[in-house]
Amino acid sequence: MTDINSINGYTQTGTSSQVASKNLSADMNTFLTLLTTQLKYQDPLDPMDTAEFTNQLVQYSSVEQAIQTNSKLETLLSLNIANLGAQAVSYMGKVAQVLGDVMPLEGGKAKATYTLDKNVSSAVITVKDMNGKVVYSEQGKITSGTHEFTWDGKDSDGNQLEDGAYQIVVSTKVPTGETSATVTTTVFGRVTGVASDSNGVYVGLGDAVTANLGDILTVRNDDYFDKIPGGGDNEGEGDGDVEEPGEGSGEGDNNENAPEESV
Repeated sequence: MTDINSINGYTQTGTSSQVASKNLSADMNTFLTLLTTQLKYQDPLDPMDTAEFTNQLVQYSSVEQAIQTNSKLETLLSLNIANLGAQAVSYMGKVAQVLGDVMPLEGGKAKATYTLDKNVSSAVITVKDMNGKVVYSEQGKITSGTHEFTWDGKDSDGNQLEDGAYQIVVSTKVPTGETSATVTTTVFGRVTGVASDSNGVYVGLGDAVTANLGDILTVRNDDYFDKIPGGGDNEGEGDGDVEEPGEGSGEGDNNENAPEESV
């Protein structure tokens, strides 16, 4: 998820159905060669039973039909992926909210959210670089629900860090005897590229993060980051540029997932 170089397109070297078709063709040729050789040298007074090799021919035909069906399905899948890729191009330049824990730091600004499924005794937000080194931490909100986290890209000593990919980890504690809390994180990043391969469509966030198209939760205006103040847990600021159909933007934590464009 952290290699933006993968946003360079994809060249397919061969589908599974094409490989299977070649193998079947080779096996069929071998079978026919053996069959004709057997027929050539059979005893005219005691000819071979045709039922067995007829049954084998029928089996080959069934396998061939199945391979052709798979080939058609692969074609439909490729067309669907291409269509998704074309749709994803419209996200270029906009800010996407993505399910995940690796966030891009762009121009000294990064934003994420974390959702707690229950109240906890304590919550610590930790930011790590891609080598696993802790560069920043702070106390987070302990109430259940969705909370925002914005970071100005400075480490715990106040030094400005380089733009790139950073992991957000939220560690929680609960009272003795209670089950641990479930934490779900999302990250924000400006969409800078779109790519696809046989497994799906991907978008580049900033200059260092790659995310699956299916993990995008919301897409927001391209000036979204310009309205984010640097640093701190800024709940209550609201997302002024986020609108739901037929509604104005709201205030508070629980409006974080109100999309401008549903994905």
